[in-house]
Amino acid sequence: MDFSGSETCKAVMRAFAGECQAHTRYLLAAKEAIAQQLHVLRQVFEFTAKQELTHAQLFARHLQKNGITVLDAAEQYPVDPAGNLQAVLSAANQHELHEADALYPAFAAKAAEEGFADIAALFRGLAEIERSHAERFAQFAELMQNDALFRDGEQTVWMCLNCGHLHTGTEPPQSCPVCGGVQGYAVRRILAPFTQ
Repeated sequence: MDFSGSETCKAVMRAFAGECQAHTRYLLAAKEAIAQQLHVLRQVFEFTAKQELTHAQLFARHLQKNGITVLDAAEQYPVDPAGNLQAVLSAANQHELHEADALYPAFAAKAAEEGFADIAALFRGLAEIERSHAERFAQFAELMQNDALFRDGEQTVWMCLNCGHLHTGTEPPQSCPVCGGVQGYAVRRILAPFTQ
């Protein structure tokens, strides 16, 4: 089957646009997190945005190698609520779950049906990654909802994401004793990147 006339081509373009849009949404959320001095959330959004950019690049390669430069692939794309980072985290969780549970599996099935096994495998692989994004966003949304982003009922090891200082307590200090960074840099060590 010719890629340019396939449903898979349209799906790849829709996914490319959606990944680009998610990348931008998460960078906008990171900017809001900076304004609210919630640097731990800034890093969560920036970390995920970087992965979404990689996803977009993977889809772009398929379009480019097949000579696709413009394609009408109308779709609805979300705009996250402004200012309320808990609402943004919850919305991001839902967007990612939609990709993981519905959109990408359907695109994978169509790609397999049309004979594009490599693209079907890409959609399946990315669906699993989008599920991990959803779980990450859900975890931080729940912490915010429960006023537990910087509180824990037990002794917890907290890491300052600015300098790496470790603090044990039920909550991190208001400012880091080493670098002076605000509490918004603190994260449970088990949730810090590269510590597991």
